[in-house]
Amino acid sequence: MARATAPQGRITRGTTGVNRLRRIDRWIATLPVLRSTPDPLVVDLGYGASATTTLELRDRLAAVRPDVEVVGVEIDPERVRIASAAARDGVSFRLGGFESPTPDGRRPAVIRALNVLRQYDESEVEAAWATMTGRLQPDGVLVEGTCNEVGRVASWVALGPAGPQTFTISLRLASLEQPSIVAERLPKALIHRNVPGERVHELLRDLDRLWAVNAPLAVYGPTQRWIAVVSALRDAGWPVRDGRTRWRLGELTLDWAAVAPR
Repeated sequence: MARATAPQGRITRGTTGVNRLRRIDRWIATLPVLRSTPDPLVVDLGYGASATTTLELRDRLAAVRPDVEVVGVEIDPERVRIASAAARDGVSFRLGGFESPTPDGRRPAVIRALNVLRQYDESEVEAAWATMTGRLQPDGVLVEGTCNEVGRVASWVALGPAGPQTFTISLRLASLEQPSIVAERLPKALIHRNVPGERVHELLRDLDRLWAVNAPLAVYGPTQRWIAVVSALRDAGWPVRDGRTRWRLGELTLDWAAVAPR
């Protein structure tokens, strides 16, 4: 009898909290694959010390795809035991790591891996990405990134089976002093690249400059100021995606190539 494969990865700190991942969940709910796939299976990888964010993910995605199924995956057996007590229709929990085990070996449409790779070295990111994206459906998406403890500053990379596609920043505009606050919460693939000569450094520099230039618009509120910043960034040649509907949420999504490490 073959022995079960050991989970791939290391135990995280397990930090979690109510509404911490709301910005990411809101973005995931817009993904075309979630709406079109015949098997709306989503993996919440590394959900932490409680089932909170997994349950929230299922509730938020069910608003656009009622038959969505969310599987929480954790590498710590005790966390799986605790979370399993909260399992309900459409939500289950499993022991595992980057290999993202699922019921009957089904391929997920989406894998959410937030605040998982922060403790890893940058050199380990590519292999972790490859393992996770290798589990996806053909049009599936891996969402990997980081946010602060209360979820007001976040950034993430969206990857398909062929690799990284986009990079997104999401900020709470009401308390924003400078967009570059996100430097502290960049994904592991970028956090050490915020130095002169790197694309992500140039992006944050331009965001801060445009935030200052558009300071007079603050009288109309931070949302109008941010929309002006993102619009100007696009006019300057940055490959900005989406439009005002997403921008007014404090989001900015660009092609991955615009920030990829040099």
